[in-house]
Amino acid sequence: MQAPAVIITRPPHQAQNLAQGLAQLGRQAIIFPLFEIEAISENPVLDLAMRDLTSYALVIFVSPNAVDALFQRMSAIGQQWPSTVAIGVVGAASRQALAKYGVDAQHVRIFSPANTERTDSETLLVELDLKALKHQKVLLIRANSGRDFLADALRNAQIQVEAITAYRRVTPVFDDKKKQDLQAYLNANCDWVITSSAVLKTLLDWCSQLDQPDAVAKMQQQHLFAPHFRIAEVARELGFNHISLTASGDEKLLLALQSPL
Repeated sequence: MQAPAVIITRPPHQAQNLAQGLAQLGRQAIIFPLFEIEAISENPVLDLAMRDLTSYALVIFVSPNAVDALFQRMSAIGQQWPSTVAIGVVGAASRQALAKYGVDAQHVRIFSPANTERTDSETLLVELDLKALKHQKVLLIRANSGRDFLADALRNAQIQVEAITAYRRVTPVFDDKKKQDLQAYLNANCDWVITSSAVLKTLLDWCSQLDQPDAVAKMQQQHLFAPHFRIAEVARELGFNHISLTASGDEKLLLALQSPL
């Protein structure tokens, strides 16, 4: 029995490595972006923070996109990451993003959840020394939308948090081509890689616009592969019934997708 196609819902530039890995496994990979990333080109607040990084005890990146947003600006002016400033990230993908810019645990202290089965703001918070950070400055690099849990928790611990929006998540236009593609994927019963809980609502909304009465119900029966506990949790709340929770990072996703049947 042939394995179903794997639908990758990331933007194309972030889906290529996973698609190549799937091809090596003999799996058909289809890139079907459910969100796009827009950098904020004019961002004086971020530029000011970037030039004053040494004033922060810790910089937290909420995602690989947050890493790219700051480091691309730094690279453009030839700025290097100061080794005295610690970094906090949630998952393996963000660590990989840091590595692209030559930043790893050998050069900078990096905090991340110890439990790779559940990587989120709560498990990152457990790894931080809140007492040592008390009254210190922490920079939080994030998108234009998302949870405020981490910023609120740090402020409650009397830590000075500066949260800066560095990029936007944008929902693509659901045009006729996307409608045709989505309907075909639904009827083929594909495997879906979901790396953001926000796209689940978009996916169901798009299904509700199809000329197929059972599209939403059929989508809820598709097999989802989620690398984060919270994504799986949101999927269950939205009525999805077939969810495989993997550890963070493309390697773990590929391991889970090796045996789909």
